[in-house]
Amino acid sequence: MNEKLNQAIEDGRTVLGIEMGSTRIKAVLIDEENQSIASGSHDWENSYIDNIWTYGIDEIWKGVQDSYRNLAADVKERYGVILKKLGAIGFSGMMHGYLAFDKQDQLLVPFRTWRNNITQQASEELTNHFNYNIPQRWSIAHLYQAILNQEEHVAEVDFITTLAGYVHWKLTGRKVLGVGEASGAFPIDLETKGFHQGMIDKFNQLIAPKQLPWKLEEVLPEVFVAGQEAGRLTEEGARLLDVSGQLEAGIPLCPPEGDAGTGMVATNSVAERTGNVSAGTSAFAMVVLEKNLSKVHPEIDLVTTPSGSLVAMAHSNNCTSDLNAWVGLFGEFAQAVGVDIDSDTLYRTLFHQALEGDPDGGGLLSYGYLSGEHVTHFEEGRPLVVRDSDSQFNLANFMRTHLMTSFGAMKIGLDILLKEEKAPLEEMLGHGGIFKTEGVAQRILAAACNVPTSVMETAGEGGAWGIALLGNYMIHQQEGETLELFLKEKVFADQEVTTISVEPQEVAGFEQFMERYKQGLSIERAAIEHLR
Repeated sequence: MNEKLNQAIEDGRTVLGIEMGSTRIKAVLIDEENQSIASGSHDWENSYIDNIWTYGIDEIWKGVQDSYRNLAADVKERYGVILKKLGAIGFSGMMHGYLAFDKQDQLLVPFRTWRNNITQQASEELTNHFNYNIPQRWSIAHLYQAILNQEEHVAEVDFITTLAGYVHWKLTGRKVLGVGEASGAFPIDLETKGFHQGMIDKFNQLIAPKQLPWKLEEVLPEVFVAGQEAGRLTEEGARLLDVSGQLEAGIPLCPPEGDAGTGMVATNSVAERTGNVSAGTSAFAMVVLEKNLSKVHPEIDLVTTPSGSLVAMAHSNNCTSDLNAWVGLFGEFAQAVGVDIDSDTLYRTLFHQALEGDPDGGGLLSYGYLSGEHVTHFEEGRPLVVRDSDSQFNLANFMRTHLMTSFGAMKIGLDILLKEEKAPLEEMLGHGGIFKTEGVAQRILAAACNVPTSVMETAGEGGAWGIALLGNYMIHQQEGETLELFLKEKVFADQEVTTISVEPQEVAGFEQFMERYKQGLSIERAAIEHLR
């Protein structure tokens, strides 16, 4: 056993980070050197109920408690220590969405997640009203759409928040969001690092004829930046997180952040001219800007880093879900012919086949639209594969096409940012499950972005590690030490990075694929209209 780590755990000098992703809730414990020393997780899936993608409140707590329980068990097994004290805790979750509560703290309508494309009218009206892009996923779009729909619950709203903000509130009693997470709820004033008061005033004027019993500033959370303490674990919160009753109250919590912000932290992509791509159920590219964009682009979100710097986000709702389904199908075939193959080998074998394919995928086309896709203006999705009679239909091109299309919708937004706005970008860092097979999706992404693409050895740690780092920054920052400096010097100074350079032939092939992708969107539209 490691006596130093044992003592650190017993003394409460470790930090816990928990991230609620779309398919997994992961808990990570890190030491004072920012190294992951234990973990736990819980798998879950969203439900599609009454045309709404949602997770039940009970599911949220079951998942959070189970991931913590599994982490505590991992600590006990590895170090022989019962987890009772922590230096800090941080929570992260899927950004955006809509959780609305009344004065009795009761949830008014089922949680509406980022995955719902049901706020088009609100999105368009608010974008025009603010002259600032308000995507359909954003919390304010959900609230305004509910107002437009004349939903009864709107008059009872006392507080709206996000998934991470909700869990943080219940554990601390504090209604707060980290600025990165807040920037996906309502526009941020880059000077004050809080919600933009001018736009709040415009929203209040817009809804004044509705004569609602609240103003927007009264129902929004408070905004905190990285490094600030955002509350402490209450006695009730300690029992809610750790049902065994071992965890002590009073632990400080850092501001709750979104998965985009923790992805930036986990890849050291919080400084200007840096970018990262998070790829899982959804895919989004984040580029930290030196200056604002020249105009409003519906395909580009403007959000912030956890410390409040401006970031352009090219987000797509769909990434790996359909790709994973096809890999699963090949796995079923292997079993049917009597071949026992584990998941890692299956993915590695199929992904490496993609590197043997034609740069443009041999003329094949696919859309992994399991749900709607806002970038290409689809409220619903129909996964499909299309090919011409003379396409080069083989396994290599099939897999390459599915990897390229995983980044397809995201690339439409990224092209606007890099080609039209000419935002400077020196390197893109990839993280998420699609990059687990070394060098494959990373190479496809380099072709998509036309910049060198890197993956760090810690990329698999993901957002749970990222929010834990923000917890460590809160309690260990030196006076005047920025988050950028903390990450550069204390976390990533000795980090091993694998970088793949741009291959012009592959860039050209991806561009060919994207022309086919955009031309074929009418096929996807027809599938939605005729397949019910």
